[in-house]
Amino acid sequence: MTVTELREIRPEHYEVKFSDGCSMKMGLAVIADFSLFTGRELSDEEFAAVSEAAGLGRAKERALRIIGARPLSERELYDKLIEKGESEYHAAAVVARFIELGLINDAEYARMLVRHYAAKGYGVRRVKDELYRHKVGRDHWEDALEEMPETDDTLDKLLASRMRGANISDKTAVKKAADALLRRGYSWEEIRSALYRYESNFEE
Repeated sequence: MTVTELREIRPEHYEVKFSDGCSMKMGLAVIADFSLFTGRELSDEEFAAVSEAAGLGRAKERALRIIGARPLSERELYDKLIEKGESEYHAAAVVARFIELGLINDAEYARMLVRHYAAKGYGVRRVKDELYRHKVGRDHWEDALEEMPETDDTLDKLLASRMRGANISDKTAVKKAADALLRRGYSWEEIRSALYRYESNFEE
């Protein structure tokens, strides 16, 4: 196999054509590592190694673009790479490398999600749903959830907003408020306690 053409398609990125008519896109680092130039002859083993290095390089660049848009969990990044057409092998290799480099970190990502959704007024159950939706490993949930702030004040404000000054005896208002809070991930026990506090404040 012989290199027949090297064409720069953007800074430090090239299209390399071979004598069998195939071509590959690769970064300058791959070209330098394998000393590629027009007329360079490659054995079958060398060609396979170049192909592997080029594919892995493209997967790394794609992964960097993906996590540059927003943080992701390990599994989210893996699935995104597969969705974009990368092989399972390359996707797994890139994720493993990014973990080593600290570019993705499920423990920190889990804490970030907990803080974010707690700030939106969500209860523990809804926050767990979000951790699951973002494919964070369950071994990171417990430590992250320890950073959940106390929810009483938030829950009381949400309940008061939903009740709109209605008396606790207004069963329709209570049901609507409770249903809304359940959707936000609060338990019946938490809502019941909030209703007791609301009643006490209402009477005062």
